[in-house]
Amino acid sequence: MTESRALSRFAALLADETRATICLALLDGRAWTAGELATHAGVAPATATGHLHKLVAGGILTEQRQGRHRYVRLSGAPIAQLIEDLAGHIPATPTPARGLRAVTASAALARGRTCYDHLAGRLGVAITDAMDHKGLLSRDPGFTLTDPGRTWLTALTTPTGPTTPTGPGAPTRSRRPLARGCLDWTERREHLAGIAGATLCTHALTSGWLTRIGSGRAVRVTPAGTAALTDLLGPHSAWTEP
Repeated sequence: MTESRALSRFAALLADETRATICLALLDGRAWTAGELATHAGVAPATATGHLHKLVAGGILTEQRQGRHRYVRLSGAPIAQLIEDLAGHIPATPTPARGLRAVTASAALARGRTCYDHLAGRLGVAITDAMDHKGLLSRDPGFTLTDPGRTWLTALTTPTGPTTPTGPGAPTRSRRPLARGCLDWTERREHLAGIAGATLCTHALTSGWLTRIGSGRAVRVTPAGTAALTDLLGPHSAWTEP
């Protein structure tokens, strides 16, 4: 198969609204069942199953069986990055009102959400800006953690002070970059992704700084998170929004 044919077939996997809806839902980094994805996409379970077979065969999703249940998730960070980048290039268009519930859910996603394994929305962009302002992050020419930024993030996520470097500032064999910019599809600006972004997101969730809203990608800053982020990065409306 020629590269052009392979590329066209791969692109065709995302050139379907139902499959695109499924992939965007899975950007929350979690595993979903076919039934959950069918409900989310508004299609019949058999229809969702057919789409999932294509996405798994194409390498976009992986599946895992647990008992009688079949779970699917994105196949990894590179696929998530591809979907994020594509979503970030969608032309901004006004979104018509679709009912109070839909408008509320859309507003929550815009305030703060997980983007596979890092933070996005106004919250993610605000954290990125604050890290840049404090000299923890450099965006020239590309996203990199500064030496103080590596020390800061390592100390934040390993508060007991390991005797050997094991945090995000330590050398790693992963091919994934330590820090990279990810174009935010609601803010139209970049937020922090890569290993550093994932580490910070995981720490914020496990430390109780953030709580998920419902079963989707939206997150809300808790009072503990407001205090922690203010102490670490200074005051900002993004972590004081209700």
